[in-house]
Amino acid sequence: MDTTLLSLILSVSALVLSVLAFTSKNRTSPAPAAGSDTRSLRLQAYERLVLLTERIALPNLISRLSQTGLSALQMKIVLLENIKQEFDYNSTQQLYVSEIAWDSIRNLKEQNLALIHQVSASLPAEASGSELNKRLLELMMQQTGSPLHEIVTKTLNQEAKILMK
Repeated sequence: MDTTLLSLILSVSALVLSVLAFTSKNRTSPAPAAGSDTRSLRLQAYERLVLLTERIALPNLISRLSQTGLSALQMKIVLLENIKQEFDYNSTQQLYVSEIAWDSIRNLKEQNLALIHQVSASLPAEASGSELNKRLLELMMQQTGSPLHEIVTKTLNQEAKILMK
């Protein structure tokens, strides 16, 4: 295993562990709702952010966007642009959720962008998009512990459940 891949795995593992530690130490409930209209908006925001988390999770993203015949560079651009568009489309939801929830979404986005950049940089110039996708999925499977997108989803679900009480 080359040092770039090893450092990438260690970085991702450290990020996952830090999110786990942060969410377990800071089990604060979301800010109180002003009324049932606000509560409904907040629940809808959590719902949209769970959907965003699922849509930008690398395994789901790759299975949805994978196209034969693309180069690794073309596939990288497709993946990066899709993550950015999904995130931008849902960025207003930060108004309705806790800071912890929004930070976890932003961390997931940044981690996925960094992973795609790092893995694509380790591939030869003539690599295919399928090879990029395969390496990304292999890296996800090599991670110890839960993937970050699952941790983020759990955080969002916990906060939504607190709001529903």
